[in-house]
Amino acid sequence: MNTIEFDDLGPARLVQLYDPQTGLRAMVVVDNIALGIAIGGVRISPSVSLQEVARLARTMTMKSAIAGLDHGGGKAGIIADPKQQNIEQLVRAFARMMQGVEDYVPAPDMGSDERMMVWIKEEIGRVLGLPEEIGGLPLDKLGATGYGLAECAEIACQHLKTPLQNARVAIQGFGSVGRAAARFLVEKGAIIVAVSDTSGTLTDPQGLEIDKLIAHKLTNEEIRDAGQGEYLVRDAVFASDCDILIPAATPDVINASNMHQVKARLILEGANIPITREAEDTLTRKGVRIVPDFIANAGGLIMAAMEYRQKSAEEAFVAITRKIQKNTEQILRKAQKEDILPRAAAEQLALERVKAAMTVRNLSYPWK
Repeated sequence: MNTIEFDDLGPARLVQLYDPQTGLRAMVVVDNIALGIAIGGVRISPSVSLQEVARLARTMTMKSAIAGLDHGGGKAGIIADPKQQNIEQLVRAFARMMQGVEDYVPAPDMGSDERMMVWIKEEIGRVLGLPEEIGGLPLDKLGATGYGLAECAEIACQHLKTPLQNARVAIQGFGSVGRAAARFLVEKGAIIVAVSDTSGTLTDPQGLEIDKLIAHKLTNEEIRDAGQGEYLVRDAVFASDCDILIPAATPDVINASNMHQVKARLILEGANIPITREAEDTLTRKGVRIVPDFIANAGGLIMAAMEYRQKSAEEAFVAITRKIQKNTEQILRKAQKEDILPRAAAEQLALERVKAAMTVRNLSYPWK
């Protein structure tokens, strides 16, 4: 997708940033603010584009709406390697240049972390996902998104009339979200049979030792030398013999080239927009149940919204459980009853809330 799609919801604002002194190239998309100020992560990647950020911002609009949060959707991207030497200089320049986008609050996303949120706070004072030492709720450290995925898995398994206990799980992307999801799923009795990172896939049909694997990953860039399992090529994770598949990395990783390899009965979208629409339609017709991103991975956003309201971590986890379990059950039941995709069911519910708010506020955008 190489164009920005505009519709009744937005996007309301597209901002591209360039700073010749630092070499910063970045963008901010505020999709819709009918429900309130937009919250969304800052994605740092050499390949991030305005089109990708716009798609992610729309996902945040839907995610906030269906979670019952009084927030709109936004997203930002910085075109850079998050490990490059001048990353602090770039992040600080980004913060200063987007200060005037007052209807958007940044938070961590792929490539950014709570340390970078501190830099943004020092520049403009408007940020979420801060370290707990300065009053924040660190999303990655607490594992908010992964926790929500485990809560989603519990309800989705009940819907499929299959136990989560001893369910075999494969996780594509063993970063902060994937690691937290693995940890919380194991606590619920699931067995992690495969994980992948950018270097490859590690698999063991008897189950990987997740605590040891997480400890290894925290001190090593690659999983290949973890001392357990069989090491395969990176994309082998999609063909894993598993019950649940969790894509938890980059967009569009499940697509026409690999969708027919998927063996899982249930897919939980741990990343935003990880499956193309074509693949989603095809897999659903094959009987695979897919819980969309703005339901399954909403834990991080819910916790960020709780931080915005100065709530505690305990209150945030309670809210994540309540909202994600309720929404998972609601959209799967609606999809089954109406014979539609779970994504379509979720979109209907989210759109109702956003459009109602736009009507009340008499809000429309210039192209209307």
